[in-house]
Amino acid sequence: MRILITGASGMLGHDVRGAVAAQGHVPISLARAQLDITDPDAVTAAVAAAAPDVVVNCAAWTDVDGAETAREEALAVNGAGAGHVAAAAAAVGAWTIHVSSDYVFDGRKGRAYVESDPVGPISAYGASKLAGEQSVVAGAPSAHTIVRTAWLFGTHGRCFPKTMLRLAGERDELSVVFDQIGCPTFTGHLAAALVELAGARRPGVLHVAASDQCSWYDFATAVIAAGGRRCAVRPIATSEYPTPAARPANSVLVSERGAPRLPGWADGLSAFMAELAQVAA
Repeated sequence: MRILITGASGMLGHDVRGAVAAQGHVPISLARAQLDITDPDAVTAAVAAAAPDVVVNCAAWTDVDGAETAREEALAVNGAGAGHVAAAAAAVGAWTIHVSSDYVFDGRKGRAYVESDPVGPISAYGASKLAGEQSVVAGAPSAHTIVRTAWLFGTHGRCFPKTMLRLAGERDELSVVFDQIGCPTFTGHLAAALVELAGARRPGVLHVAASDQCSWYDFATAVIAAGGRRCAVRPIATSEYPTPAARPANSVLVSERGAPRLPGWADGLSAFMAELAQVAA
């Protein structure tokens, strides 16, 4: 397959490029500097020129807190932009794989979220990601897979483990929230699943995240231990760490539709640390 990747220079896009090649397909990469997905004419022309079989849209506004004061900008990328990509793909007969987020939920459910659960974002970022899902459905009604995932981390971009490792080298103690839970998902694992879904062409929404859950505090503790850092981690409540954007207290995603099952977050962290060591070598 010829697989076009938008946002190809980002953390997830980088790993999708590698997974496409590793699975024997042809990657066509378009970074943000090469394609602004908020420009519908540019998207239409770029997708037509690439003539892909599948488009994996990894282009996104990812600044959760920044979206609170830049709502229109976030919506232009995550909302309308996602629709431009899907419509352009449909116009050339290509399938769209669109990456969405756990932030489309309000986080108040007492157990894991499945695909059919009602959505209800509590932040501007979450609202923009939900708008993107709706735009993809409108742009490619019979030729899309929307993949919701959560708590992404990888070696080719800014992420929570990198931040924890850096701060642990600068401080004696870190305070991390214990009352937000989710599924920390390694981009290397997710990327392989996205390429698998590119071949399967399953319509609708799928939840694809690490197969188990933890809190940010649990994750931070594991990251610091894996990095061999000497730094204490103190659990705090979300109320003690206010942020511009509200975060869902429960971001755990599971699939009721038989989505690809990823390894657990601890396996993802091990793979991340090994890859990080290779990058640094």
